Amino acid sequence: MTLENVLYALGVTVVVSPAVLLTALGLPLMAGIRLSEVVQSRLTKLSVITGLTAAVAILGVMLASGSRHVPIEFGNWVSIPHEHFHFHLKFVFDRLSVPFAILTFVLCGTVGAFASVYLHRDRGYRRFFLLYALFLLGMVVSSLAGTIETLFFGWELVGLSSALLVAYFHERTAPVRNGLRVWAIYRIADAAFLIAALTMHHLTGAGDFDGLMGSGPWPDGVAAIDSTSALVVGLLLLLAAAGKSGMVPFSGWIPRAMEGPTPSSAVFYGALSVHLGVFLLLRVSPLLDVSVPLRIAVIALGLTSAIFGAIACRAQSDVKNALAFASLTQVGIITVEIGLGLQYVALIHLIGHACLRTLQLLRAPSVLKDYRMLENAVGSSLGSNKANESLVVSSRQIWLYRFALERGYLDALLNCWIIDPFLSAFRSFDVLERRWTGFLSGGESRESDRLAPYGDSLEDVA
Repeated sequence: MTLENVLYALGVTVVVSPAVLLTALGLPLMAGIRLSEVVQSRLTKLSVITGLTAAVAILGVMLASGSRHVPIEFGNWVSIPHEHFHFHLKFVFDRLSVPFAILTFVLCGTVGAFASVYLHRDRGYRRFFLLYALFLLGMVVSSLAGTIETLFFGWELVGLSSALLVAYFHERTAPVRNGLRVWAIYRIADAAFLIAALTMHHLTGAGDFDGLMGSGPWPDGVAAIDSTSALVVGLLLLLAAAGKSGMVPFSGWIPRAMEGPTPSSAVFYGALSVHLGVFLLLRVSPLLDVSVPLRIAVIALGLTSAIFGAIACRAQSDVKNALAFASLTQVGIITVEIGLGLQYVALIHLIGHACLRTLQLLRAPSVLKDYRMLENAVGSSLGSNKANESLVVSSRQIWLYRFALERGYLDALLNCWIIDPFLSAFRSFDVLERRWTGFLSGGESRESDRLAPYGDSLEDVA
């Protein structure tokens, strides 16, 4: 067996293992068969261990053979010759994708083992692990994607599973509303991603990253487009990355995402999903070398997000929100590192931060209990150290605290400038449609148009 055949077999195993898990968990639910918790847990462990073993084996073979770029082709799944479009399924194993894929399997395996105990006897146990499998597949596909269409496919799987797990406790209103908000923000990011993909097809004739970044292995590839085109595509992808990673001005959905179970909060918004945006920036980092304005925009966005996250973190009243904004701070710093051209530093920072934040978020439910146990052991309250607290509070400090407590008023700004105009436009179109339908039907629906049950506020429709 040749080296190419070995790498191909291992690569297929990495990609197929989460897909098999999703099928094994999803088909029984569709058929009305209820798998036991033990069976689901064992299937999850088997899938993660198989994928992780294959990914580590690929890394070992690449290090032994000196290979830095191993593409695996699955051919065209959709082809429209007269439109010059094809959906080419391609995966690439290189110095960026392999570490991120290994990180995905390690952290998803850890969270899966934790969730099998944490959600024991929970009514949504099966639903959680089905969405968990969907997320794992999306992350693996996104990590290894060799074309922008393949990356978008995994990107969508991650977004769908994230929004559904935010609304995991669907018997309550707040989680469902917050899940819808997360999904709406993801739609904005996805729209920018799609426009960037279409622009990329127009410029290069294909969605292959090699056609955009050059044929050199990451991060040594040289962008094959001019500076103006790189700026346009790069800004669109930067907007997509900002929405997916919760950077300014989309940071308002991060505390809303904490409505989901602790295991999903840990692996999504502390470890993997929140870093998917910066992973995209790492993948297209050669664009920064040909466009100085794009590099400045990346640095400015990262710096703004880091400062905002550091300020908002200090005013949060619960540990999960504080950790979420702390994650935003580190994501902003990683973005700055990418803008400065420190790709390997950013990759190492990403991996270390993801591992640390996963541990902290999984530990969060026990923090308060341990704190109370320590107070009982000491026999008194563990009061805060007031030696460094000033007795005089300036108006500037009050304003800054209010700014942090309201999370930068980002939700209000999005409501005012994006959501409310869209809702007003759609409501106006609906009224016009009802009037036109009533006119065609002889005026029967004018009364129902006038009495149409619209909510008076954003909360009623969100």
